[in-house]
Amino acid sequence: MEPLLGVKVGCLFSLLVLTLVCGLFPICFKWFQTASATGRHRRVLSLLSCTSAGIFLGAGFMHMTAEALEGIESEIQKLVIQNSTNSEGNSDDADSASMEYPYGELIISLGFFFVFLLESLALQCCPGAAGRSKVQEQEWGMANVLEPHSHGPLPSPSRGPLRALVLLLSLSFHSVFEGLAVGLQPTVAATVQLCLAILAHKGLVVFGVGLQLVQVGTGSRWAMLSILSLALMSPLGLALGLAVPQGVSEGGQGLAQAVLEGMAAGTFLYVTFLEILPRELAGPEAPLAKWGCVAAGFAFMAFIALWA
Repeated sequence: MEPLLGVKVGCLFSLLVLTLVCGLFPICFKWFQTASATGRHRRVLSLLSCTSAGIFLGAGFMHMTAEALEGIESEIQKLVIQNSTNSEGNSDDADSASMEYPYGELIISLGFFFVFLLESLALQCCPGAAGRSKVQEQEWGMANVLEPHSHGPLPSPSRGPLRALVLLLSLSFHSVFEGLAVGLQPTVAATVQLCLAILAHKGLVVFGVGLQLVQVGTGSRWAMLSILSLALMSPLGLALGLAVPQGVSEGGQGLAQAVLEGMAAGTFLYVTFLEILPRELAGPEAPLAKWGCVAAGFAFMAFIALWA
């Protein structure tokens, strides 16, 4: 076995094992279930959830969105240069206008509105999907006990299971592209460096996914299957990268990959801002501590982005 191939196979198993361990950890231990938590235990879980919300926020902005914008801009530049070389004439103004248009932001926004549309259609066809889970009802019951004189409006009903599915799908797309990037690296050093960068933030993100699945009331069996499917995505992408011959022309594959990454980033931001952050910050207790946990999670992901 060649050294490069052996390193990539090791990265494949590392990504698989880390994702499984970090994702299944909050699912397998009852300590992370908020339904039976009271007092200090509940407050600790709330702060831990806020930290995971900050991690999702950092992953969405510092990793998924940044990578999508960079990839889309690079592919648009390639297309503009190719069109300008193929067509002779005074097309500099049109090319510069094409280069300046925010295609990346547009694609990410389309991903955001696509999930918004899917959720609206689901709620239109199945109005019962807007009901709160038992966990959320218990949380708000506890909040009303702690703040009996609060007259503020309750937040809108959560579509936890549907948005959890959207979160898993967007992360699955992103994980496939991460694994594909590792599989396409030409040297051992580049492969190890990229794999370590992915492992540094993937463990935290997948742990947050497992925690969110537990807190929206997902059954243990479905939660484990969800983490297992997510864990297989990076190795799948890495295997696809190994199957691509070196030096093969990608054609339009680069643009398609960049567009899919942008759509995945938009869906990830949708779930982060409309499901995770509102649910964690809506409770009346310890607002400054919650802000600090969200900021700490975001700062850690921003720190990792120096190498990822």
